[in-house]
Amino acid sequence: MRYVLMGCGWISFALGFAGIFLPVLPTTPFMLLAAFLFARSSPRLSVWIKSTRAWKAYGQPFKERGGISKRKKAHILGVSYVVLAISAFLVQRWYVWVILIAVAVFLAWLMLIHIKTVEEDDLPSGVAPEVEINSDDLRAVAERLRPSGNGSMEDRKS
Repeated sequence: MRYVLMGCGWISFALGFAGIFLPVLPTTPFMLLAAFLFARSSPRLSVWIKSTRAWKAYGQPFKERGGISKRKKAHILGVSYVVLAISAFLVQRWYVWVILIAVAVFLAWLMLIHIKTVEEDDLPSGVAPEVEINSDDLRAVAERLRPSGNGSMEDRKS
C-alpha cells in the first residue's frame, strides 16, 4: 500500500508541476494531494516536497491561509483566458469553442466563488516563504535512514 500511495503522490506532483505551465490544470490541489500522499507513504518524500519551490509557491500559501489572494486569482484567470482565447483562435470549430467556454466558466466559478479569497501576503510577488520543517519530520527521516543490525535494507522499518 505504501508504494501505491507513493506512486500516486508522484503522479499528483507531476500533474501539479505541469499545472504551473498549463493554465487549465490546477497546481495547488495536486500539490496538496501529493504532500498528503507523501506524508502517508514516505517521511523522506514528505520533507522533500515541502522543500521544493513548487510547494513553497503554491501548496504552502494555500495550506497556511486557506485560500488564494485576489492578485493571484486575477493572474490565474488572466493567463488562463489568454490561453483559451489563443486556442479558440487557432482551432475554429464550434465544438472546441463550447469546450473552451465551459472551461472558462468553470475557472470563473472556481476562482470567484468556490476558492476563498484571502488577504495578499506580505511577501513581494514571486517570493515564497521558507519552509518550516519540524524536528519530528527530521527525526522520522533520520530513523528510516539509520541502518540497524547488519545494515541491510530488510532491517529498516517500513
